[in-house]
Amino acid sequence: MSTILKILTLFLTMLVVVPAGTHLFELPNKIGLPRDAYFTVQGIYAGWAWFGVVILAAIVANLVLAWRLWQYDRSAALSAACSAALIAVGLAVFFTWTFPANQATLNWTTIPDDCERLRVEWEYSHAVNALIDTAAFLATAVAVIRPLPSTTSRPSRGRSAP
Repeated sequence: MSTILKILTLFLTMLVVVPAGTHLFELPNKIGLPRDAYFTVQGIYAGWAWFGVVILAAIVANLVLAWRLWQYDRSAALSAACSAALIAVGLAVFFTWTFPANQATLNWTTIPDDCERLRVEWEYSHAVNALIDTAAFLATAVAVIRPLPSTTSRPSRGRSAP
């Protein structure tokens, strides 16, 4: 099993958690902002769509890791597959609640009549994704830290037989 694949998969999955965690931790300070201030703050997310590349790469890396681990440790392989599935669930949440809010507000540059509902959906969908992505990261961590059967035996340190 490639150590590089394990590290890359863990790294990509960690990167998926970064934007989600950012949204979760800023939610308490943003949710109560006045409407115009909220729309101003939302401008900081310009360009964050590029995280989609990282998300897809993390899904692929976790699936490749699961496939590579399958013959050695099915439990670890299932953890990696679970991580890929969780990240995909996060994408479903994003495209169900977050993306429609982005579209309705033209990426938070236009204030529609239902902007307060959209704000709540946008903020809380990100909070849910932070929890889902954290679970995915933990599943990847479980997959990569489990030693392979061939590496679990240690050389004896006792006295050699006479």
